[in-house]
Amino acid sequence: MSKKDESKKLGKNGVDMGERGVYDKRNTLNELTGKEWVFFTNSVWITGYSPTAKENVGLKYRKIHPSPKPPALMRDIIEFFTKSDGKIFDPFCGVGGTLLGTAMAGGQREAVGIELEKKYIEAYEQVCEAENIQRMTMIQDDSANMLSHPEVAGTEFDLVIADPPYSDMMAKERTGQRKKLYNDSSPMPYTCEAADLGNMSLEEFYNALRHIMELSFTRLKSRGYMVVFCKDFQPQPGSPNLLHADIVRELSKIDGLVYRGMRIWHDQAMSLFPFGYPYSFVMNQIHQYILIFRKER
Repeated sequence: MSKKDESKKLGKNGVDMGERGVYDKRNTLNELTGKEWVFFTNSVWITGYSPTAKENVGLKYRKIHPSPKPPALMRDIIEFFTKSDGKIFDPFCGVGGTLLGTAMAGGQREAVGIELEKKYIEAYEQVCEAENIQRMTMIQDDSANMLSHPEVAGTEFDLVIADPPYSDMMAKERTGQRKKLYNDSSPMPYTCEAADLGNMSLEEFYNALRHIMELSFTRLKSRGYMVVFCKDFQPQPGSPNLLHADIVRELSKIDGLVYRGMRIWHDQAMSLFPFGYPYSFVMNQIHQYILIFRKER
């Protein structure tokens, strides 16, 4: 290709990044090329972060938590929604998947997390020490108190990521993959604290979640994104339990926060089990919803 043809292809804003594709200098969201951007906007995200996968760093420490997210998954989200100097906040930090993902994303990114349970913070610190990973800021407190901490109140964040405990989902008996991973069928609530959303009724949960996400919203920059993970409950007679739809409706009550779409995360590391056999259909839920909102003011 001649220099003239190459220049025409790139235009005045294009930067040739080789196999990565063409980067547009007008991109204010992230540092991805158009080719990489297209991949992320696929509505179905298929991964396979098994318990032994390198990308699932420190799982032997982090699996004390009922629902630890693979740090590589969090890294990919962070790389799409922030530039290399981005600031990320997680109000339900658990064992630090978001903070580990921030460190893996690199650059000058910084993350702040809040977690209610001390043992989860200690597990995160163990991973950082064992794997020589940069330690981010982890605050032990109820997220409802986030604005009393200068690390949160004094920072404008580019991205908020939340994987909250969903009502009493984890207080139920473990089955399937969770039973296999933990070698135990006993219920595994997140904490015994009353402030834990995982110990609330569904009605209390929705109110508490909206309150915490509204507080997080006040620290999110204009045009910044909020990413929320959720998984539906199994449907019951008289209740379809479409949790993801209920959360979209609930968080859309926050003035200025607009739902922009979802990615369905298909976790290939999950095994299938014959639930309901031989009596009735019971779905294997091997996917989660990644709900994406933006601050439009």
